[in-house]
Amino acid sequence: MRYLPVSQKGQAILLVLLSMSVVLTVVLSVVSRSLTDIKITSQDEASQRAFSAAEAGIEQALVGGTLIGDLGDNASYQALVDSYSSDSTIYVSPQGLLSGDRVIVWFVSHNAAGNLICNSDNPCFTGSQMKVCWGNKPTGSSDSTTPALEVSVFYTTNPGVFTDFSQVRVAREALDPNATRANINGFNSNLTKAGTCELQGESFQFEKTLSFSSDVSPEGLKIPSASYNNEGGLLFVVLRLLYNTTSHKVGIDVTGGSNLPTQGTIITSLGTSGEANRKIEVTQSVGALPPVFDSAVFSLGGLSK
Repeated sequence: MRYLPVSQKGQAILLVLLSMSVVLTVVLSVVSRSLTDIKITSQDEASQRAFSAAEAGIEQALVGGTLIGDLGDNASYQALVDSYSSDSTIYVSPQGLLSGDRVIVWFVSHNAAGNLICNSDNPCFTGSQMKVCWGNKPTGSSDSTTPALEVSVFYTTNPGVFTDFSQVRVAREALDPNATRANINGFNSNLTKAGTCELQGESFQFEKTLSFSSDVSPEGLKIPSASYNNEGGLLFVVLRLLYNTTSHKVGIDVTGGSNLPTQGTIITSLGTSGEANRKIEVTQSVGALPPVFDSAVFSLGGLSK
């Protein structure tokens, strides 16, 4: 039998230990990676379950179902329904608008069935002016894509009567910050201010204060005083952006008059699954006619040329 020298035995043990260290390091690395992948997969699945639970909360709130629910598989939701832009003089669109898009801000209230109503429990707006703001900051006033704003106020000369709309009228004003373009399209480029409008934490580039009065020209909308001084006279205003290729928000401020009625509901749903939480927020505005009716002719009776 041949024996190795003591020095060679020590080298062999060292090589064995080094080999075991390398193998152990590789094994631990693989195990750690596997555990990390498993954790990420579990977190992703929990996040998806939480998101699905949040969606379920939104759907339940929209149909008037339960606002707290357990979906099983360790997933649950809790939804909160609140009024949007309630008892305020300010309205800001929840989303940005592209050219041709519009938002409607109601001056009259709606009951639970969606019908127009004005009473002590459902007050309607009265006031003599409004400030409109639009365009994200900073936005140049001379670009071809600078947003212009069309303002259409629908009112009735028979305030408070919501069974006969034959007396409904429309007062319009078109505002364009681009003075060169305004010379061609005929819009009003005489804005009140630029870059100073702040509404509910939103900053706007363009601003114009419009009077409802029929006595102020050319800035007035020439609406009869009996309409804007009495509840149910002013119905709603349509704000439509034009020319812009990127989305911009719009807003109005009716400070100086009464508060605006509720413009809809805002639903916030929190979905939970394990340690994962996902939140969804949806704004449901008061119902309105599709945009195609803005350019349509409607008559309760016949039409004659």
